[in-house]
Amino acid sequence: MSNYIGPENIIQKKKEFLYPCTQHFYKKPPQIVKGEMQYLFDSEGRKYLDFFSGVSVVNCGHCNPEILKSTITQLKTLEHTSTIYLTEPIVKLAQKLSGVLPGDINHSFFCCTGSEANEGALLLARIYTGRNGFISLSNSLHGRTYLTMSVTGLPMWRADPKLSDCVTFVPNAYNKDKTLEVAANESLEAVQRVIDIKGSDIAALIAEPLQGNGGIITPPLWYFKKLKAMLNKNGILLIIDEVQTGFARTGKMFAIEHYDIIPDIMTVAKALGNGVPISAFCTNNKIAASFTNASASTLGGNPVAASTAVAVLDYIDKNNLTTNAKNLGIKLKEGLLKLKDKYPIIYDVRGIGLMIGVELIKENGEPGAQEADSILEILKDEGVFIGKNGLDRNVLAFQPPLVITEEDVAFVLNKLDLALCKSNSQLNI
Repeated sequence: MSNYIGPENIIQKKKEFLYPCTQHFYKKPPQIVKGEMQYLFDSEGRKYLDFFSGVSVVNCGHCNPEILKSTITQLKTLEHTSTIYLTEPIVKLAQKLSGVLPGDINHSFFCCTGSEANEGALLLARIYTGRNGFISLSNSLHGRTYLTMSVTGLPMWRADPKLSDCVTFVPNAYNKDKTLEVAANESLEAVQRVIDIKGSDIAALIAEPLQGNGGIITPPLWYFKKLKAMLNKNGILLIIDEVQTGFARTGKMFAIEHYDIIPDIMTVAKALGNGVPISAFCTNNKIAASFTNASASTLGGNPVAASTAVAVLDYIDKNNLTTNAKNLGIKLKEGLLKLKDKYPIIYDVRGIGLMIGVELIKENGEPGAQEADSILEILKDEGVFIGKNGLDRNVLAFQPPLVITEEDVAFVLNKLDLALCKSNSQLNI
């Protein structure tokens, strides 16, 4: 007999003791009780191939034994002191992180969540520039604190009805009714118009190199170079949010490396702890030197999280996860493009490495949100978890642990083919 309370009881307890904003995937969701590398298991013993990684968190796999060894050793030795005492793991991590961060970025302030990291980055930009305003892109997601929610462009994540008016939004580099080149140029033109009007008060522009929740929006490779040059001319900083894209997911350690520019400030989180909460906002010597007022994070960079993150960086390097993400990302995208030729509802396949989105658009031009839900449900029943995102929640998201194999990619493609066929039959798409 199972010792687990089961999905129905969990849903009931969520209604009783959590907030209604804490939603979940699936009409018939399983209770997840165990994880092993690229696999998850439910309370009934069913096994699932995880192709979402808890939203790009467990890049090194669920309960990775090599990483857990470091976590458990540190837990048994020293769990917490706060940054007001000297401990070695936090500086060991900072030094190791400086070795993989782009260009001259070598200072880190550690906290616990991506929201915290982005909030800190925005604060740092204001401190350094003495300016107040920000530019952000449509369909972006940067956090759930006040200022990070203010710079978030996705309506569904802007829960506060009275957000700050210090933010000016411009179109992102994608429009389904235009070519990528045209949409990207129009985005840059919009940035320039904002600079022309408000430039002297803009501290920074914040952007994800690939917009995760926005629908795996992937700008052309020239986009950020032109953007950075435009910002530099006007003394505006560029904050790059690598919370979802960082740590080998796109076939490079950080997604912005594909665009061959160095941000002024960069934020990281999620995969840095492989499930243990840790994040950071990072910058160069000059900008870091401006942050002199006392500041601390009680739990940020604690010994357990820092030791875990060091083990994560070691594991990524030792096991060539950047190469694995690049190579398997190519195979996954090739397979998805073949399915695009087979199923008209697949409008676009985009992304880099193992961060790929499949946008569903119906024949009448409407977003295929219902179809996306149907496909997720069928895949779940077939033993596969993927995600969904986008403005209309019609983009299938493939963001698996980077420890997957060619066989895993083939398995997912086969099951997606089946799900598209079944969904086609059920919904007459």
